[in-house]
Amino acid sequence: MLSRRDFVKGGVALVSIGTSAQSLLKGSIAFAAQNGAYVADPNNKKILILVQCAGGNDGLNTLVPYADATYRSNRPTLGIPEADVLKLEQGFGLHPALTGLKGFWDSGKLAVVRGVGYPEQNYSHFKSMAIWQSGDPKMQLDNGWLGRTLEKLESQEHDPFLGFNIGSSTPDEMRTPAVSVPSVRSPADYGVKVGGKLADTSHARTATMLKLYDQYPSSSPYGVLLETTVETAISSSKMLQEVAKTYTPAVEYPDSSFGSGLSVLAEAIVGDLGMRVGHITLGGFDTHNNELDAHSGLMETLDAGLTAFYQDLQAHGKADDVLVITWSEFGRRVQQNANGGTDHGAGSVLFALGNGVTRGLYGDPSNLAALVDNGNVPYTTDFRRVYATIIDRWLGVPSEELLGARWDPLGFVA
Repeated sequence: MLSRRDFVKGGVALVSIGTSAQSLLKGSIAFAAQNGAYVADPNNKKILILVQCAGGNDGLNTLVPYADATYRSNRPTLGIPEADVLKLEQGFGLHPALTGLKGFWDSGKLAVVRGVGYPEQNYSHFKSMAIWQSGDPKMQLDNGWLGRTLEKLESQEHDPFLGFNIGSSTPDEMRTPAVSVPSVRSPADYGVKVGGKLADTSHARTATMLKLYDQYPSSSPYGVLLETTVETAISSSKMLQEVAKTYTPAVEYPDSSFGSGLSVLAEAIVGDLGMRVGHITLGGFDTHNNELDAHSGLMETLDAGLTAFYQDLQAHGKADDVLVITWSEFGRRVQQNANGGTDHGAGSVLFALGNGVTRGLYGDPSNLAALVDNGNVPYTTDFRRVYATIIDRWLGVPSEELLGARWDPLGFVA
């Protein structure tokens, strides 16, 4: 007998009838009641790609304050030599491995936001991630900040790939009861599986399974929710398989899981699958030990992947539509530790990359001579200003309701 486990393999997940469905349906009804008046602009097809640098990226060795004496004195072996820094402006420069991003800066396609954080920084990975993913340091807003944004976009658009994640499960920032978000590792392994192999809807056992779900009346509790989820799972799998047959990367992506994941996102964009928000994670940034080599490798991976991704989109005529934003749950402390690494910190940096970006350094630089919390980099730019910029100016929906307050946007998107 075909089990639900067979169906779930490969990334297609169905909603179980029970408490989770009850929660989802309750959330959907509440959302519809509160947000029925808003209609997204159908002409805005701009796409956001969110890159999570998981573990707490060292902002000081990513955007290097090479002229700062405090930086030098606190990092006798970890500090990037001034001669190696890829200099930008105002005494700041990029890590020497970020040669591709330096090229984007030179051509006006890169912005860097400094001192990004939030009040009363939490130094737990899980708690701080949850704060960024919620978009609310007090954790009082429902669902993820991108989930709430997708709900607004869903009021006009109903594409199965409206939100799309590279990975095995939906990231918390994209969670919402109103929009199904496919999570995929590889298009070749995404879909209904029978006997360990992908099967289309014409397969006898697959068809039988779908009939079982069809027998659950749509008029019954959660029937419509279940039906919609099944349809989204099947349609998204079929669409991605079809696009995979015709998409050819215009460049060679780096041989890494990050590079492969970016290639899948490019495939969805080039194939016009209706994606408005994509998400991918690059892990390994918790550099407590031997940071010099580890962080350099991460910078190389990030740079090579994003460079190939942009070049691929540019060659396919899609680069104007895509904005890439990086983020990490916190930065690292100024002073290196005894293990040749750095410990959990506060204010950090993030990148904005794309043809729609206005080049520059945004946010005030952190004063390394006035540290907080026993040696921490003070934040100067609330991350919600970044979110407001993205939501208002790129995705084209009002941010105030989604973020619980009005936040002044930054100028990296006009």
